[in-house]
Amino acid sequence: MEDAGGMRACAAGFVARVTVRNRLPLDYSVASLRVVDFLVDGLRKGGADRERAHDTLVGLGAYVGEVLVRRAGAEWVDFDAYQQAYFGQPVGVRMPDGRIWNPLGKVVNRFEVGGAEESLQTFYLTLHGRARRAPARRAAA
Repeated sequence: MEDAGGMRACAAGFVARVTVRNRLPLDYSVASLRVVDFLVDGLRKGGADRERAHDTLVGLGAYVGEVLVRRAGAEWVDFDAYQQAYFGQPVGVRMPDGRIWNPLGKVVNRFEVGGAEESLQTFYLTLHGRARRAPARRAAA
């Protein structure tokens, strides 16, 4: 598992791997989170167990987090021991208002529970603490 400093590269690597043969619109837009919902649902319907789907779920979680960074003004953070125990993940994002969110855990919830209430696009759209207008961020080289 990556630390906060490696999550942008984790997301970029995931996007590169899954889009090499597919024309998936993973462009870090809010609308692309519907594609993430679709991909997670496909894993579930395909009968993958969590262990087999682990790397894909981490990649999708990194992607969702990177959408929050790019579109909502969040920043990647390493969770402290308490947060790791609470969220079950080593990293998450901090919103401009200081709230902490767990995009990797949200992806796992979508995988395990499914359903509209676990939609990652809805998660973003109802997310508290977003910047009114996220600052433009250049991609790291």
